[in-house]
Amino acid sequence: MYLEKLTLFNFKNYPEAEFEFSPQVNALIGLNGSGKTNILDAIYYLCLSKSYFQSADNVSIRHGEAFFSISGQFKLDDRTEDIFVGLKSGQKKILKRNLKEYTKLGDHIGLLPVVIVAPVDQELIIGGSEDRRKLMDSIICQYDHPYLDNLMNYNRALQQRNALLKQSAKTGLEDVSLLQIWDERLSHYADKIYDARQKFIERFIPLVNNFYAYLTNEKEDVSIKYDSQLHADKLEVLLNKNAHRDRILQYTTCGTHKDDLELLLNNHPVKRIGSQGQQKSFVLAIKLAQFDLMRQTKGIKPILLLDDIFDKLDLDRITRLMELVNQDTFGQIFITDTQEKHIKGVFESINTPLKIFNCTN
Repeated sequence: MYLEKLTLFNFKNYPEAEFEFSPQVNALIGLNGSGKTNILDAIYYLCLSKSYFQSADNVSIRHGEAFFSISGQFKLDDRTEDIFVGLKSGQKKILKRNLKEYTKLGDHIGLLPVVIVAPVDQELIIGGSEDRRKLMDSIICQYDHPYLDNLMNYNRALQQRNALLKQSAKTGLEDVSLLQIWDERLSHYADKIYDARQKFIERFIPLVNNFYAYLTNEKEDVSIKYDSQLHADKLEVLLNKNAHRDRILQYTTCGTHKDDLELLLNNHPVKRIGSQGQQKSFVLAIKLAQFDLMRQTKGIKPILLLDDIFDKLDLDRITRLMELVNQDTFGQIFITDTQEKHIKGVFESINTPLKIFNCTN
């Protein structure tokens, strides 16, 4: 699979732009603020119907304009897939596949697998548990479609249960039967989410270990621990045990929405003892493991988006990373950098063809 053509209208800093890409390595060169990362985000939009960098779609509309649109032509096996994403200010987002509009955006997830590595991924190390749950969810959703439905249903049930707890606190009236209904629904979907995350982490950890060992020449040991309250008991039991506490706090204190991943370097939290290079290598290993897992489960090589990855990596780790992505395991790659000479030198050293785009917006 690869992206053959990309067309942008009023997307972020691009009033209008068109690109024809190589099925191998594409380098986007430009100064900070020139728009090279926006091209990666446009590709991510086409694959997953949302931005990687902003939670609100309307901020992707170019300043002073009323809409944006992104069109992409993908080659997938022996067929062409034309994907369109568009948004008019104040209206709902439109996503089309081969001119046919999706009724549910979630139906698109998994068709075009993609993996992105960006500076904001440092939040996986230093950020809160929500960032690491989002990582798990974004990976699993691309190869396990029922998981996305279970996740959405769980979140809806969680919102309803929390709303009921707040209403009960406000009125002083407890609807025990209704609370029990939401407990049962929440528990039903939590069991499915927990099971999927358990299976995911069992496959994921060895891949992370292997990639980190490769990137660092086996200089350190890394591990990932999956933390979940459901290790102790079924959610329905936990909700019952914590019912009084939940009523006082007016929100649900246990469930899969509290899950986390503990990232360890030599058996210590990497965010405490890891250098910037070690932390970035850990993130890279996680993202490469994501790529490999999705390749195995989908039978397709995901598009790999590498944003400013050379920052804070020493020459040895850069060389090993480039040698790795140059293997047949990987497909189409997009990479950003500020210096054309630098990126040319890196890829010439591993004898890899490179198509260069200069971003000057």
